[in-house]
Amino acid sequence: MSTFFSSVFFFIVALGVLITVHEFGHFWVARRLGVKVLRFSIGFGKPLWTWRRKNDDTEYVIAALPLGGYVLMLDEREGPVEENELHLAFNRKPLASRFAIVAAGPAFNFLLAFILYWLMFVIGIPGVKPIIGEVGSGSIAAQGGFRHGDTILRIDGEEVATWNSAFMTLIEKSLDGGVVEVDVKDELGATQRRILDFNLLPEGVDKSNVVENLGFQRYTPSIPPVIGDLEAGGPADQAGLRPGDRIVSADGEPVAEWRQWVDLVRAHPGQVMEVEVERDGAIFQLRLRPAVVQSEAGAFGRIGAAVDYPEEALRELEAVERHSIGGSLVMAAQRTWDMTLLTTRMLWEMIAGDVSVTNIGGPISIAQYAGYSASIGFISFLGFLALISISLGVLNLLPIPILDGGHLLYYIIEFFKGSPVSEATQAMGQRIGIVILLGVMVLAFYNDLVHVFNS
Repeated sequence: MSTFFSSVFFFIVALGVLITVHEFGHFWVARRLGVKVLRFSIGFGKPLWTWRRKNDDTEYVIAALPLGGYVLMLDEREGPVEENELHLAFNRKPLASRFAIVAAGPAFNFLLAFILYWLMFVIGIPGVKPIIGEVGSGSIAAQGGFRHGDTILRIDGEEVATWNSAFMTLIEKSLDGGVVEVDVKDELGATQRRILDFNLLPEGVDKSNVVENLGFQRYTPSIPPVIGDLEAGGPADQAGLRPGDRIVSADGEPVAEWRQWVDLVRAHPGQVMEVEVERDGAIFQLRLRPAVVQSEAGAFGRIGAAVDYPEEALRELEAVERHSIGGSLVMAAQRTWDMTLLTTRMLWEMIAGDVSVTNIGGPISIAQYAGYSASIGFISFLGFLALISISLGVLNLLPIPILDGGHLLYYIIEFFKGSPVSEATQAMGQRIGIVILLGVMVLAFYNDLVHVFNS
């Protein structure tokens, strides 16, 4: 229950920040270009809080439904305008001014991401070293010479310090296709060059699972099969397992390390396992029945127990990506640009069918990621905010009527046509845009529900 409330809280915090920044972009540029702003609202529906500043005509509102916001500007299309205020109306402004006001919302989302990435690089982004674990026989990685224990140093000349940066770079390279050179440090400490040929990826493969498709896994050290935290009321708790218990065997098969134990549990959904456990030097037997979890790949077992991770093993894998204040500006600009391109290309790949539409998440997924990232730490939550801010900026620039990108498309047409797009055309476009957005929302909610039920 605490996880649920944490997810909801940080979801609201994230939405509040992102919506405020986006709408402030419209508001700030509109005011600078001489447009009268009647209302600045965070949320839709019934106002919960209203405020006016002295000598300011704008009404500031926080509304009941926190799933968006709006900036209401003086506009003859929205209602009558006094003659002495016609020069303050949005529709009376030059095309360049209207274009700038509409584009400012997404632009401020990209600016927020840049600031957040800069702060992250200055403080330091924690992660784990990009060390290769198992390499699948005959896989693309195996054909490129990758070996267990290789530490990735550079991908096509671009340095990577953590698995996260390596993963994002590999996704980007997979969209480009072609052959990529990867510099690694092998287990003996020598620098070697490996090859990844993305042309060998199967046709139609989901490129969001690039590491799995390439055939290597992230390295994990050998961890003793010792029970850590337990889920209250879960199968492990009901069976009598306790934190600190060491699994000795299961159904007569000796258990040497945690991954082996996980594989055994997953292979016995709903089946009773005879488990031998060591606790405080004593050996005893217990009966454990893993819960059945359904997934697209089939059913697997789950017992609601975490590993008691050895701190020394964790420290060996720790890595931090940190830069100077000036260097962080360059890195933040590069990261913002890279993530913007990656988000745009992933959207295009979804349309083309090369990336599964199951990757589209709705508010439930976003709330879960918000709570999870916040539980990891402040830097992780900043990274989540930056990524969602970029996604919001990209989505709003799509040429779909009702979104900022749709309005910008009208202005581009107006520039070449020499006159505004007719109100009838805009009204029809708005109806089409609503249908498209509703369709995407339904798909996102469906994906969320499938994920929840499968979990």
